[in-house]
Amino acid sequence: MTETPDETGMRVVLADDAVLLREGVRSLLEDEGISVVASVGDGHELLRTVAELHPDLAIVDVRMPPTHTTEGLEAALAIKRRFPDIGVLVLSQYVLREYATELLSTESVGVGYLLKNRVTDIDRFLDSVNRIAAGGTVIDPEVVRQLLSTSEKQNTLSSLTPREAEVLEAMAEGLSNRGIAERLFVSISSVEKAISAIFDKLGLHAGETTSRRVAAVLAYLDRS
Repeated sequence: MTETPDETGMRVVLADDAVLLREGVRSLLEDEGISVVASVGDGHELLRTVAELHPDLAIVDVRMPPTHTTEGLEAALAIKRRFPDIGVLVLSQYVLREYATELLSTESVGVGYLLKNRVTDIDRFLDSVNRIAAGGTVIDPEVVRQLLSTSEKQNTLSSLTPREAEVLEAMAEGLSNRGIAERLFVSISSVEKAISAIFDKLGLHAGETTSRRVAAVLAYLDRS
């Protein structure tokens, strides 16, 4: 059900030098009752705007002026260092594995890395926006698939069963236990059992200061 404006209470800043994409995302979010408080075209303006408005979420293109290389990613990392409570969703045209790893390694709460073509999957995109703003971690399925396809990754995952590898992939996408169960058509208890096995095989023990769920994903990325 579509919410009317102001029902979600979420405030977003958009950063992309492609005006058409920026305005398209703005329209999409506002149709769902999410307030876009500012939209900017470069990294410096993004940092100034975030510091001034303190939104719930910044949606950031990796490549922005002046060099169109990593200005957006650098701004996203700066936001997480200065304002760890603000969610950051990085959008990229390509699968740039090192960017996802760097972002997640710096701050693993409320971050996401999605390919731009994911915006066309409206329900999934909006679900990702809400989960990141709520402190979750979302990685694009295509990034996850490419990580899984590397030979080194195959070695890393060699101790996991096919089902456990599927569960870990879904965890990297930010799905909850219920969401994983629905995707894989298994019970929640089966998912919990698989996650417990993943934690054991990756040496992640209960009582650690960081989330074992996030740590599992980071371990998965770090060894890619």
